[in-house]
Amino acid sequence: MQISKKINVTNIVIWIVLAVMLLFTMTPIIFMISASMMERNQIMRMPFSWIPESFNRENFIKAVAGNDQSYIFVRNLSNSLFVSSTVAITTVLIASLTGYGLAKFRFRGRNTIFIMIMATMMIPFEAIMIPLYMVVMMLRIQNTYTGLILPFLVSAFGVFQMRQYLTTFPTEFLDAARVDGMGEFGIYWRIVLPNCMPVIATLSILSFRSQWDNLLWPLLVSQTKEMKTIPQYISTFALERNTDEGAMMAAALLASIPMFILFMSLTKYFIGGAAIYESRKG
Repeated sequence: MQISKKINVTNIVIWIVLAVMLLFTMTPIIFMISASMMERNQIMRMPFSWIPESFNRENFIKAVAGNDQSYIFVRNLSNSLFVSSTVAITTVLIASLTGYGLAKFRFRGRNTIFIMIMATMMIPFEAIMIPLYMVVMMLRIQNTYTGLILPFLVSAFGVFQMRQYLTTFPTEFLDAARVDGMGEFGIYWRIVLPNCMPVIATLSILSFRSQWDNLLWPLLVSQTKEMKTIPQYISTFALERNTDEGAMMAAALLASIPMFILFMSLTKYFIGGAAIYESRKG
């Protein structure tokens, strides 16, 4: 009876902690949704009122039209979709191939290569940003999709994630496929990839989100408004003297929809990924 009471108290404490964490996590999202429907004077009013006095649709009209009424929102959104999707796809493919090789093939220098790949994670992007920009300038790919995508095709974290996951992948499946005469690429494409959906979903979301939120590199490479990405578009509402907070929040809300759709569509894969990983370890 006493053990049961302790378990109940522990569960209550866990739920309280989770509820507090959820509240802190959701507060910025709730603020964005609420502020996107408010007029500017209500947004700036203190203390902040979380419930809009009325639905201000002008914020969403301005969000799509832009400060200069150019209606470039759709183009910038498409740029972000293309760049983020391309980086996510290439990251998954290259990282899974590299992780598969490092996890399942025995060759001299394997651990050294893995350590060198991991060492690149210690270098901040700001330290290599200027050399990367000089390379882009020399290749004359500034203000192009190639210039936006090329520096992010490979992810050291993605290689680490895939390698760690594939170390738990049963080698017996691979040996059986080799006995049946299947080639190494066929094993990778038909056996390894289909059974890595949890880690692929996780890596896809992280890679997509990283590029979707990327502002610094597009600021350097994108020189015309037609090549700007959605973070740059949102930043245009933050003017020096007259920032339109309502339109900025509305643009941010609209820009969050693709990320939300991707997350919800892949949720079933990566939620079960942890349980699969732990069962294989055991």
